[in-house]
Amino acid sequence: MQSQNDYPRIFSMEFFPPRSPEAEETLNRALTRLTPLKPRFCSVTFGAAGSTREKTFETVCDMQHHRGLEAAPHISCVASTRQSIREILKSYEAHGIQHIVALRGDMPSGMLADGEFRYANELVSFIREETGDHFHIEVAAYPEMHPQAASLEADLDNFKRKVDAGADSAITQYFFNPEAYFRFIDDCEKRGIAIPIVPGIMPITNYTQIARLSEM
Repeated sequence: MQSQNDYPRIFSMEFFPPRSPEAEETLNRALTRLTPLKPRFCSVTFGAAGSTREKTFETVCDMQHHRGLEAAPHISCVASTRQSIREILKSYEAHGIQHIVALRGDMPSGMLADGEFRYANELVSFIREETGDHFHIEVAAYPEMHPQAASLEADLDNFKRKVDAGADSAITQYFFNPEAYFRFIDDCEKRGIAIPIVPGIMPITNYTQIARLSEM
């Protein structure tokens, strides 16, 4: 079985789809500066219940077809139907997108119904059933435990279900303690989880905010 050290070092970048002309200009400037770094892929977030669906789609297509970047849209299953996810998948297939970040997502404020999917592993299974091996599927991992998980063991069980459903690799939630990541990798290897697990990194842009968080 491969260990995490056997995989080549790669990095990706995550962007929010712009919601205003000003945000679009900011994104364009960032992409112009960052594209020369040649990230493995760039992921684009997906608003709660698909609130940025069209903007996510436009941003992904621009990155893929006009900037030469491999783009990976986030797809969230909370409050979604199988038909709505099917339509999204078909649109991305038709535009040559082959990389997806499959997530459960957060329930929008005031919404009570989960939709036809409850967990990310159900979404991963559905993508595989609908599209076979067309998409490389990324999923989320939580070195410091998902806030809604009952325990670390239960969280690892949930992660393994996503892997068993057909995930190709994972990106972790941001973490402050590197030891949590290394422990998580060790625990995954003990369970026979052999997919690449890339640490999620957020550049620090507000040191005051970080200092406040560390005091909590």
